[in-house]
Amino acid sequence: MNENTLLKHFFENGTEFDPDKQFDLSHKVRTRRIREIVLLMRKHHVMDGLSPTELRDILVDLGPSFIKIGQMLSLRSEILPQAYCDALSDLQMDCDPMPFDETVAVLRGIYGDKFDSVFKEIDPKPLGSASMAQVHRAVLTNGDEVAVKVQRPGVRTTMAQDIDVMRSVAKQASRFMKDNQMLNLRDVVEELWVTFLEETDFLKEARNLEEFALLNKDVVYISCPKPYMDYCTEEVLVMEYVDGISIRDTKRLLENGYDLEEIGVKVMDNYATQIMEHGFFHADPHPGNILVKGGKVIYIDLGIMGRLSPRDRGGFRRIVEAVGSKNSAELKDALIAFSVAHDMNAIDHPRFLAELDNVLESYASTDVADIDIGALLGDIMVLTRQCKVTLPASVTAVSRGIITMEGSLQDCLANANIVDIINGHLQRSKNIKTEIENQTKDLLISLNSATHSLIKAAEYSGDTLHMLSRGQLKVNMEMLSSPEPLYKVGRIMNRLAISLVIAGLLVSGSLIIAVDMPRLFGMPVLSLVEYVSAFALSIWLVWDMLRRTR
Repeated sequence: MNENTLLKHFFENGTEFDPDKQFDLSHKVRTRRIREIVLLMRKHHVMDGLSPTELRDILVDLGPSFIKIGQMLSLRSEILPQAYCDALSDLQMDCDPMPFDETVAVLRGIYGDKFDSVFKEIDPKPLGSASMAQVHRAVLTNGDEVAVKVQRPGVRTTMAQDIDVMRSVAKQASRFMKDNQMLNLRDVVEELWVTFLEETDFLKEARNLEEFALLNKDVVYISCPKPYMDYCTEEVLVMEYVDGISIRDTKRLLENGYDLEEIGVKVMDNYATQIMEHGFFHADPHPGNILVKGGKVIYIDLGIMGRLSPRDRGGFRRIVEAVGSKNSAELKDALIAFSVAHDMNAIDHPRFLAELDNVLESYASTDVADIDIGALLGDIMVLTRQCKVTLPASVTAVSRGIITMEGSLQDCLANANIVDIINGHLQRSKNIKTEIENQTKDLLISLNSATHSLIKAAEYSGDTLHMLSRGQLKVNMEMLSSPEPLYKVGRIMNRLAISLVIAGLLVSGSLIIAVDMPRLFGMPVLSLVEYVSAFALSIWLVWDMLRRTR
């Protein structure tokens, strides 16, 4: 990712979006925030090492940006030891809520005189309180029961300033880190920045709810809350109230007669649909964001959504199929085709293939219930970086989403494997007509590329012949030992000359086809002679090439 990813945020409040002005990202503010972070680290004696609980406490003290990072890391057992992940998982729980008076003051500041005409009543006790916002149950004046998500005052500015500090640190740190050792920190921070912009804009989340509902309208067991767009702003989201059971509360689910494995398989199958078919998927499906009610799985908190282009969906499909079939050669080809940058000459193909063999072999030798999808995807991504194959940024969101979903469904999919479920979905959703259409499109794209290459080659040949006719082209050649190479060069030049003659005859015959002259078989005699001559020379040229080859 880079600064260009912010183009979609151009206009805000009628003016061009400028993060420095919007969030006061001045050098003075950045220096003050760095000083605060350093003092907090000294307070926690960071240089003496951090235990899991100490790491959690320092992230809480550092503020909402770092709490968000801690929440992400709590699901990444391939990055941190399990003890740290367990401690950071506490950050998924509710934070200390805002006083109710402060919440009402925020709402009155946004709605003004319309506040009393919008809300009939608001429950003072929050349904949940996170680092960025908290949710209250409320009743609209029309009697609808809703959930009101209110952003904490000043949280956008604080998080923007923190991420700005991270940018500065990453810019300096990336100079001393080798590409094959870890992720490009600057890319990670840029991804965090774009995620921050999306997650703190509640209008965008409201539109995400509408789009998600539209894409899944035919799925009877998947739903999401309905947003009330007339009352939504950047700082407030008003949506349908849903009182469901968390997907991790297996005890209550069993008490209510639900089949855990059925829930897990259906949710994962739909998640495969979101990724592979819709290209619009929940990028943060942690347990708190997935509820079960009335026989439906309900996704809430759609602030972070991932998108995949048709090209990316096709590429990721090939990768999943290769992993599912344990075909390392196909996986290597799929990763290279999926990449946005690679140098075929710089890739160590034997090593790449051997390492993929090792990864898939360890996957194949593990019991289905014990497969760590996070570690599998992590190993594959590390290999691509080491082998100079750059995958698109979208693969990070997909991988993180699958890993998070795996953690959310771990109690429901005890005897199933996510890769196998996704692969099964792909096999069931295959349509012969669609496959033929896709292959035809690929063929047309390849033919178009080949045509452009031929046109370029013709242009270069024309330039070369023009320079040769004017005496501007000089070739220095030294032939050593046997005269055989000179004979081969002569034969090549003869074939090239005949090819040019054939092309000239075809072009000339086409140009005079409309000229008024005696005709034979419906075309001018001269055109017919030139076409027949070109055809005869082509046959002879092909025969000569085949004869020489034998």
